[in-house]
Amino acid sequence: MADIQLVHLTRTYRQGSHTVTALAGVDLRIASGEFTAIVGRSGSGKTTLLDLAGLLLRPTSGTVLLDGEDTATLSDGRRADLRARRIGFIFQEYNLLPGLNVIENVLLASRYGGADRRESRRRALELLELVGLRDRLHHRPDQLSGGQQQRVAIARALVNRPALVLGDEPTGAVDSQTSDELVALMRRLNREEGVTFVVVTHDLELAARTDRIVRLADGRVVSDDRVPLAATA
Repeated sequence: MADIQLVHLTRTYRQGSHTVTALAGVDLRIASGEFTAIVGRSGSGKTTLLDLAGLLLRPTSGTVLLDGEDTATLSDGRRADLRARRIGFIFQEYNLLPGLNVIENVLLASRYGGADRRESRRRALELLELVGLRDRLHHRPDQLSGGQQQRVAIARALVNRPALVLGDEPTGAVDSQTSDELVALMRRLNREEGVTFVVVTHDLELAARTDRIVRLADGRVVSDDRVPLAATA
């Protein structure tokens, strides 16, 4: 389980002679076990928020608390260790290594997490069974459909048993039927394993099946709404 809190979070960067504000004082808490969607127009700060929550970037000011731990004070090495052990990532473009087969791509994450090899392989096989790819272990990414590649990416994100999974447009590169199947899979993993999910998405159908929809505009939270229970079923 993972409780994540963003406290007065800002992020600015230079663009030529101008300073661009990507996030402007975001305060947001996501409780353990929640499935939260972050929505908003392009340029609203969604991906920046996700990168900060995943400890891929450091904020200009403010902090990210992970289970009460102030990550702003941590060394780069400690932040990397937290990412490897506590956080899983699902990307829109899958980010699978073309030279590795399905089982090798899933197990790659476990190398950075320091897990026991035998236990990691057992966990990988369990996940690939769960995502319906137990018969594709030795296929390479170019032998899989887009939906199958994203299923591999979901299994890879979960192989280290992370408490928090962050998704950047996880259904953005697949058709509507596959998107529906992937959402159902993530929802099932959220409920059965208690994993906290935070997804950035333009997919309103995905957002409607989460517990909560947080909308950003111009780097600020402009709404934060709970989704009716019936809609998430």
